[in-house]
Amino acid sequence: MTIRVVVADDHILVRAGFSVLVNAAAEMEVVAETSTGRDTVAAGRRHLPDIILMDVRMPDMDGIEATRQLLGDPATESIRVIILTTFDLDEYVFSALKAGASGFLLKDTPPENLLAGIRTVAAGDALLAPSVTRRLIRDFVSRPSLDASISPALLDPLTDREREVLVHVAAGHPNTEISARLNISVATVKTHVSRLFSKLQAHDRAQLVVIAYETGLVEEIRRQQAGRPHL
Repeated sequence: MTIRVVVADDHILVRAGFSVLVNAAAEMEVVAETSTGRDTVAAGRRHLPDIILMDVRMPDMDGIEATRQLLGDPATESIRVIILTTFDLDEYVFSALKAGASGFLLKDTPPENLLAGIRTVAAGDALLAPSVTRRLIRDFVSRPSLDASISPALLDPLTDREREVLVHVAAGHPNTEISARLNISVATVKTHVSRLFSKLQAHDRAQLVVIAYETGLVEEIRRQQAGRPHL
C-alpha cells in the first residue's frame, strides 16, 4: 500500500525538501503541499491522507489547531499527524499530543529517520522517544495551568498491572523494556497495552501518554516514589 502524505510547512525550501524525500520512497507519495493551517485542514479533508507532516507554527492557524480540527472531525479523524518542530524543547509538544498528534519529529531529523517515523505512525504506532516523554513528565505534568480535562475515574476499570504498564508507557518505555522491568513476557505486555487501548478508548500510545498525564497518574506515582525511604 502507498502511504499518502501531506507536507505542511510555511517555509518553501523545507516543504520542498520533505516532499522530495518522501516522494523518493517507493511506498510513499506526497498528495499535497500546504503553507498555512487553513490550507492544511482543507487538504486533509480533500485528500484524506494517511499522514500529515505538520509544522507547528504556520500563518492564520497553527499546526495544533489544524490538528485539533482534523482529528476532531469524524470524516478526517483517521488521519495520523506528525508534528514538525525546530527544537525538542518546543512548548507546544504536549498541546499537540493532546490535540491527537501521533508524535513529533525535529526538522533536522536524518532522512532515514524521517521515513522510518512516517512508516511507524502509518502502521499505527506512536512516534515518542523516551527522551521526549521524560521531558514531558518533567516540564508539563506539574504545571498548575495543565488542563485536567480527563477525570481520574477514567482509570477505574484498569487492573493494578494495567496501571503499572500505563505508567511505563507514559515514561516512553518500549514493550521490551516494560517486559524486563515488570518481569513479564513481551507478549503479556502487548496484551496489557491492547487492553489499555480498549478500556481507555485510545488509538495509539501517544494518547495513552496524554491520559496518564491528564488523569494525574504519573504525578501520583512520582509523589509515591518521592515519599519512599532511601535504603
